[in-house]
Amino acid sequence: MEKESLKFNIILKPEAEGGFTVIVPALPGCVTYGEDLDEAKRMAKDAIKGYIVSLRKHKEAIPRDQENLFASIEVKSSCANA
Repeated sequence: MEKESLKFNIILKPEAEGGFTVIVPALPGCVTYGEDLDEAKRMAKDAIKGYIVSLRKHKEAIPRDQENLFASIEVKSSCANA
């Protein structure tokens, strides 16, 4: 049986105390942490694998990241016109 290759986007958020929090937008609640970028990415892979195992165990569909749209929005920080 050939293993399916899945690709997920991650958000790496630098933390003030050091390290990175990792969020996987396609998998609600899938959040992890690493002390550096390499560890954060390894931890993300591990978290994603565990999440998928749980989905399969509960016979739930695996979300596909290509269904998500990512964009940036610029917002002016002035509160005078809020």
